[in-house]
Amino acid sequence: MNIQLTNFFTDQLPADPNLENTRREVLEAVYSFVRPIKTSNPTLLHVSDEMQHTLDFSNEDIQSREFLEFVTGNSVLKNSKPFAMCYAGHQFGNWAGQLGDGRAINLGEIKDWAVQLKGSGPTPYSRTADGLAVLRSSVREYLCSEAMHHLGVPSTRALSLSLTGDKVLRDVMYNGNPAHEKGAIVSRVAKSFLRFGNFEIFSSRNDIKNLKILTDYTIKSHFSHLGKPSKEVYLQFFQEVSSKTLEMIIHWQRVGFVHGVMNTDNMSILGLTIDYGPYGWLEGFDFGWTPNTTDKQHKRYRYGNQPTIGLWNLYQLANALYPLIEEAAPLEKILEGYKSNFEKKSQDMMRAKLGLTSDKETDINIIQSLENNLQATETDMTIFFRTLSSFKKEQPEKGVELIQDAFYTLDTIKGNVLNNWKQWFADYAKRLEDETTSAEERQQQMNKVNPKYVLRNYMAQLAIDKADKEDTSLLEEMYLLLKEPYSEQPKLEHWFAKRPEWARHKVGCSMLSCSS
Repeated sequence: MNIQLTNFFTDQLPADPNLENTRREVLEAVYSFVRPIKTSNPTLLHVSDEMQHTLDFSNEDIQSREFLEFVTGNSVLKNSKPFAMCYAGHQFGNWAGQLGDGRAINLGEIKDWAVQLKGSGPTPYSRTADGLAVLRSSVREYLCSEAMHHLGVPSTRALSLSLTGDKVLRDVMYNGNPAHEKGAIVSRVAKSFLRFGNFEIFSSRNDIKNLKILTDYTIKSHFSHLGKPSKEVYLQFFQEVSSKTLEMIIHWQRVGFVHGVMNTDNMSILGLTIDYGPYGWLEGFDFGWTPNTTDKQHKRYRYGNQPTIGLWNLYQLANALYPLIEEAAPLEKILEGYKSNFEKKSQDMMRAKLGLTSDKETDINIIQSLENNLQATETDMTIFFRTLSSFKKEQPEKGVELIQDAFYTLDTIKGNVLNNWKQWFADYAKRLEDETTSAEERQQQMNKVNPKYVLRNYMAQLAIDKADKEDTSLLEEMYLLLKEPYSEQPKLEHWFAKRPEWARHKVGCSMLSCSS
């Protein structure tokens, strides 16, 4: 196995001079050198064939012991300088101070892709944690990061999923009932794992020197088209980060994804979906839903609030970059632009989901009345929009019948609820009269933005349960299914179905925590 690994990140940025792997405050450094711990009996569960080929690993490579040792941290390449990043963050709206890579260790870059092991042991930033991860959370991250990519959502990627052979103690619901689970490691990749928090930590400490070093590095490495770093370029950089963040969140809303933990340390500077913890997919359409039990009371990171939280997080990044710009007005202008752009892009996204190619001011009324109907009774978001593509404007009276499989309880479709749906389909049919596309063209366009298959939580849990018994058949089936989420896939049609009732309140299917 011939891996061409580089250390561009560590070669360009200031390191922590303390080489001891002890929990501590790290000052004036972007990262700390640290080595993964050795696992007792690692086994490879799955490899993403796409990322395998992207990184130039051959089939012979991934079947080798050398590859297994590499993706589990048991063997560190001679030219590798493993490290954990130092960053801070706001968690649930509160300043949390230094955080950092507490369970992730970076190995370096392969073909300009940063490679990271999640669950490979403690770092100086682990605080009281062990730096390990369990199979449960690792399967969820592995499958979802690849699924999101194929949905067209900007995301970190995954290379491999491995068992460590070690047991890890976790209290899944934080209720005083810890239990041992199988340890696992995900090797994940991205063009960069830098987050808003990487910039916040230097600004919070008034370490303007290293704030500038990091910002200049980020621009030269990932935004080089902006030109040589300067005050004006810093503003352009912030504008691009703002745009990328908004684009990512619009995609989340489009496919019904809820991140669950939109802390600033979980916000990618490249606008990538990062850190798959207690995420979830909307089953019944509900702006107020969050999968995170930690957020159950205040629902800060609920589905409908994600765009607002994106803006709030950008305000924190603006505050962090302010010392390099020293003017509030241009930063505020960019933030105001996020608000107006969200309204437009959100409406454009909903038009696309409805198969509307023209732009009419009255569309907002159709969109809002639809969202009210979807929330009035439990309606499966994925099934509704996918099925809607078959709607015939000549037969609006058959609209409710067309989408009935999307309703979790048909008994609720009566009275005002039924009348409101009938009225909406009548209005929708009338609106389609203004379109020039044919019914077939509209269906094709809608099916390109409305996925047929998403990684519902119960599906991930079924794959986890099988993998826990060392049966990876369902993991493989999910992986292949989610590579083509917009395709019909008749042999896998059984996954185009509502969440089963047994999963409504089951841990891992509806109730999720940050425990990993």
